[in-house]
Amino acid sequence: MVSGRPGNGELDAWFKSLMVSSSSQRGQAETGGPLPTLSGWKDLPVELLLRIISNVGDDRMVIVASGVCTGWRDALGWGVTSLSLSWCKQNMNNLMISLAPKFTKLQVLTLRQNKPQLEDSAVEAVANYCHDLRELDLSRSFRLSDRSLYALAHGCPRLTRLNISGCSNFSDTALTYLTCRCKNLKRLNLCGCVKAASDRALQAIAQNCGQLQSLNLGWCDGVTDKGVTSLASGCPDLRAVDLCGCVLITDESVVALANGCPHLRSLGLYFCQNITDRAMYSLANSCVKSKRGRWDAVKDGLANLNISQCTALTPPAVQAVCDSFPALHTCPERHSLIISGCLSLTSVHCACALHPHRAGRALMPNHAY
Repeated sequence: MVSGRPGNGELDAWFKSLMVSSSSQRGQAETGGPLPTLSGWKDLPVELLLRIISNVGDDRMVIVASGVCTGWRDALGWGVTSLSLSWCKQNMNNLMISLAPKFTKLQVLTLRQNKPQLEDSAVEAVANYCHDLRELDLSRSFRLSDRSLYALAHGCPRLTRLNISGCSNFSDTALTYLTCRCKNLKRLNLCGCVKAASDRALQAIAQNCGQLQSLNLGWCDGVTDKGVTSLASGCPDLRAVDLCGCVLITDESVVALANGCPHLRSLGLYFCQNITDRAMYSLANSCVKSKRGRWDAVKDGLANLNISQCTALTPPAVQAVCDSFPALHTCPERHSLIISGCLSLTSVHCACALHPHRAGRALMPNHAY
């Protein structure tokens, strides 16, 4: 085995000798001297093995390499911190169970599925071995039950991002328990989690997850103003909130978010038909209040607003919001104020319509909350 920790020069030389040619003569010609020699692939330094695997850029190759020998398995288990199995079309559950003991240093794990494969046993394996996990995507895992959330609560307390969208079997009791253990959550996707996303669960999130920045409650039609106002009070750092399809909420929810979450950048209210002009004026007024402090309407204000199918809104109220937040656009180039399905709002326009030169400015980046 190669002893000691090789320097960058040695790593570069080894890497070049493996990637360019197996011919020592060609290697000498390119480096100007004899290259370091390896007695076999098993003798690769850990850093070089990780560099080769990272160059391949395919998580399937990582898995294959981990089965070459115990040395490679241990090296990859020590060095690999991000893994995705979304490419796996079948047997993802058994694969994850076999991989969890090998990759104990994982911080990012993506298990998104096109068809249900994952079961509680795989999530329990992750929770048992991957205690440093920070980001987990379990979206569309229709077979999972509360067992998975309880396991994550105990085994992965450092989670900062969790996507369980479409996991319709989870209960609000299990989600509440998770938030009591995983208090560092910053981004949580509960889209379609109808049973889990109750007002009681939202109150627990507000009480336990004060660092939360992004929350997706799309189509959680049991959510009411009680839950949303709790969030606005307990999670003042919220930057993105999706309430699309939350048909029970009213202006009270929007007013609470406008007053309690000064950093709000994205708000989804699609099909929230109880929303009226009062909600829009509260958003516009929140901009006025914020400007009294050190605040930039372009950098810090509302940049995405979806009010499609909010048919009770009138043009003056929506125009007031558009005028208050320069980052909101109705123009095709930067369509961030979405009003489809609201025929009465066709007269609403952004500043670009009055000042065409503004449309030529650099496009604002999309904020992937």
